[in-house]
Amino acid sequence: MRRRTRKFLGTVFMLVFVCVYALVAMALAQGRVQASSKGVQMAFYVIVGLAWILPLLPLIRWMERPDATDR
Repeated sequence: MRRRTRKFLGTVFMLVFVCVYALVAMALAQGRVQASSKGVQMAFYVIVGLAWILPLLPLIRWMERPDATDR
């Protein structure tokens, strides 16, 4: 698969993933975090705000891999 195609597919997947991730994070925040202290709320939002990148790192590496003809 060419790099251009990988980037397109990866971008589409990333957009879908981030939308679903945001909805799940909002649902969790509405259910449990609202009743917590401000410190717990801040920790939750920091962790959830940064955690989305971890599952996407392998996808980003795959997208940036050079084409077989470029080697």
